[in-house]
Order: sequence, then C-alpha cells, then structure tokens
Amino acid sequence: MHVTDIRLYPVKSLAGQAVTSAAVEPWGLAGDRRWGLVDESGHKVTALMDPRLLTLSSEHLAGGGVLVRHAEQSRRVHPPHGATARPIGGAVGAHAVPADPEVDAWLTQRVGRPLRLVWQPDPADRGIPADRGGQPQDSLTLAWSSPLVLTTERSLEQLQEWVDETADERGERRAERLVMERFRPNVVVDGDTPFAEDGWSHVRIGDVDHRVSALCDRCVVTGVDPLTLRTGPEPLRTLAARRRWDGALWFGVRLVPLATGEVRVGDPVRAVTARPTPTLDQAPTTV
Repeated sequence: MHVTDIRLYPVKSLAGQAVTSAAVEPWGLAGDRRWGLVDESGHKVTALMDPRLLTLSSEHLAGGGVLVRHAEQSRRVHPPHGATARPIGGAVGAHAVPADPEVDAWLTQRVGRPLRLVWQPDPADRGIPADRGGQPQDSLTLAWSSPLVLTTERSLEQLQEWVDETADERGERRAERLVMERFRPNVVVDGDTPFAEDGWSHVRIGDVDHRVSALCDRCVVTGVDPLTLRTGPEPLRTLAARRRWDGALWFGVRLVPLATGEVRVGDPVRAVTARPTPTLDQAPTTV
C-alpha cells in the first residue's frame, strides 16, 4: 500500500486543502483544524449543523495563519496571539481565541448566519475522549475525536459497487459516483482488500507510526456532494445496509500519531492487523 492523497482542513467544517506532504505533530497534521467556527454564544458551528459551510474553503499558511475563500473572494487571518483562550461549547476540552471581527462579519454575510472564527493556541491542552479510543498522553486539535482520519480507495470502490447495486435493485437511476472528499480524510491509501482497515491496530505511514484509536463513524454530512452541495440518500443508505453495527455507520479509521515526522504522497503504508473484524447487525436499518 502507499499514500495517494493527503488533505488538511485548516478550518474545521470548511472544504479542505490537498497537499503533497505534511508534518506530523502529536495532535495530527500541521495546519489541520487549528481554526474553527462558533456562534455568538461561543458554541461550535459545524457543517453537520449548516452544510453552507462547505461553500467555503481554507488554506494553511506559513506561521499558522489561514486563508479563507468564498468564490473569488478571500480573507487572510493570522493567529491572534496574546488573547485568553475560552471554552468552545459543544467541543469537550477545546479552548480557542477569537480571531478578527472583520473576518467574522465577512463569514456571516456569506454563510447567512452569525459566525465567529476562532483559533486554538495549544492542542496539548485537549485530550481525546476515552470512549473514542483516547489515552492519557493523547492530544487533539478542534477535530471531533481523533487527530487523523485514514480511508482507502479499495473500500470506496467496494462502497460504490454496493451503491450501484442498491440503485439497480430499486429501479433507480445511478447517482453521480462518490468522491472521497465526502468522507473528509487526512490520508488516503490505495488499500489492501476492501475494509481490511477494520482490523488494523497500528499503521506506519512512511517512517511515522500511528495507533488506530477507533473506526470512523459517519454522519449525514457524507450525504452532501462536496462539489455540487446536492443532498441525497447515499452513501448513508448503503452504509446502513452494509456497514452498520453498534448503532452507527462506519467508513475509515481514526489515527493517533505515535511519533513526529513527515508524511508524503507516495509513502509506503504498512499495517498491523490485531483486532477482530466487526460484524454487522442482524437487521440493519435504512436511513
């Protein structure tokens, strides 16, 4: 196996940035999800709450800054050093600093709801929840519950086959092919057999080792096409029929770095299998 794609999400829930290499820090890839969005009360705002966030994109800049884009317009923001970090509502353990009122107004106008851009000064202050596979030494950015998400092309190919089969069985027109961006991975690999990653316990990407902290459960945001923003029943409908257990739908794995270093497109990927493959519910439900 080898790495075929690397992506950063400098602002959580905005469209990501493809890169050819990235530094690996204890809390994930450098420049990934150190910025986020909150409402006027300081509660997190994500694409799960408002898919319109996906109309904006972000780019990591040298020095920790971020470039936020919407259509042909953009705003550059630098980390607001010196201010006091405050808790983010709905994001356990996360603290962040308000960025720039002018950028807040610009974002609010484009998305159509009050938004404030915030920056996390120290990811080491936030741990990974134990029920998400966290250990005492782990640290986390403004990500949901893991420093990195890894997906495989083989698993996406298998999911696409299932989606097409579902449409044929229902007499429906086949939808547009799924793109990996729906699943917002940090690292994509060409893969072993489909869903072999379910049983991985550790992964070495290039020269950097990672622990698999958990499988990645999926929400309704995957039902939004990131290119057109159209919504539909897939891939959740097919995941519910094929990849549902423990009350959730699964695609990809969550990783925690065990060392620092660098990962690059083309790097070899070696996995250790030491976990039992999950079994499907006896009677999966549709979504």
